[in-house]
Amino acid sequence: MKNYKIVFTGGSGRFGKVLRDIYNDKNILFPTSKELDVTNFEKTAKYLIKHRPKYFVHAAALSRPMSIHEKEITRSIDTNIIGTCNVVKACSEKKIKLIYFSTNYVYPAKKGNYDENSAMLPFNNYGWSKLGGEAAVQMYKNSLILRICMTEKPFIHSYAFTNLKTNFMFHEDLAKVFFKLINKKGIINIGGPVQSVYSFAKKNNKKVKKKILKKATSNLPLNSTMNIRRFKKLF
Repeated sequence: MKNYKIVFTGGSGRFGKVLRDIYNDKNILFPTSKELDVTNFEKTAKYLIKHRPKYFVHAAALSRPMSIHEKEITRSIDTNIIGTCNVVKACSEKKIKLIYFSTNYVYPAKKGNYDENSAMLPFNNYGWSKLGGEAAVQMYKNSLILRICMTEKPFIHSYAFTNLKTNFMFHEDLAKVFFKLINKKGIINIGGPVQSVYSFAKKNNKKVKKKILKKATSNLPLNSTMNIRRFKKLF
């Protein structure tokens, strides 16, 4: 990180805050949404001309609550799809390496074990908005798409589902290895071992209670697990 500059959008988000705490480096810029408004192409391009980074990490997105993507589709499209398109255009013009934070929600979430070449069929509008961003990133060859399944530490809920399978990892776990990934290209599934949410949560919070998800919903599919073989091979 000492020899190049990185622009990281989403610095006020959950992962961004963890990354800032771990890496106190003046070469990593964490612009606010006012300093770098990705929904405005001209402002995005001007910011990159001013700072001339080697890498652009696009983690800023509209995410929770999931219902917001159903209720405010214009906001979801403007931020997650059009905003990402603006970033891709600006990075391609300046030949800047782009790292895009996507999600395991781009997969169908029915059978699980989805690898990077599996067919994509998002089960909610959040997934569609992130896949829309991916479509633009895929057109730019100097890019890396990370389909990520991660959450806060400690586990924030008082209960966890025993029959909902996932690849959760903590933000801190990705932050520690993140900069070893940025020179890769293509798509990488990022997450932890396949397990139930309860099994994952109880390792960090012994007081978490068991609960059964009776029916899959647009917010909570029963099996959104990914095959993380490529990620594991890197480490």
